[in-house]
Amino acid sequence: MFNRAVSRLSRKRPPSDIHGSDGSSSSSQQNPKSTAKWAASLENLLEDPEGVKRFREFLKKEFSEENVLFWLACEDFKKTQDKKQMQEKAKEIYMTFLSSKASSQVNVEGQSRLNEKILEEPHPLMFQKLQDQIFNLMKYDSYSRFLKSDLFLKHKQTEEEEGDPPNAQTAAKRASRIYNT
Repeated sequence: MFNRAVSRLSRKRPPSDIHGSDGSSSSSQQNPKSTAKWAASLENLLEDPEGVKRFREFLKKEFSEENVLFWLACEDFKKTQDKKQMQEKAKEIYMTFLSSKASSQVNVEGQSRLNEKILEEPHPLMFQKLQDQIFNLMKYDSYSRFLKSDLFLKHKQTEEEEGDPPNAQTAAKRASRIYNT
């Protein structure tokens, strides 16, 4: 259930919109200069499904993908209305990320204070403090490294090459040529 939620959150568009029929990335479907938005803030990056995908790839290489997965799971959890479904998701988040036996344990302060008893009466903001800790960890640590990573820089370069065809002239170049003749 959790994996479906993360998958749904990190891929708001159907796979056919992200990948062409040959399986390659389809840049014509992407928002131009998305890397500029990603570089502006972590919030912008996390709002863009392609940005989340690239950030997850980076975090996998750094062995800290659980941070963004936890953040995404908490975002999904906050939108849950049904009490029973909220209990199930709360337990899943706890068992996956916060329990001492968690398969993808995140490193948060006060982890021991959040015990299984709180899972019986869940509320949408019950993980907020822990989610904020993980967000800040990503923002001040992983995110800055991501912006300097080959993965990000190559994606940025590809975007720039696609946006500026070799024969295209900027208005400044055209004006310069006109006035200097």
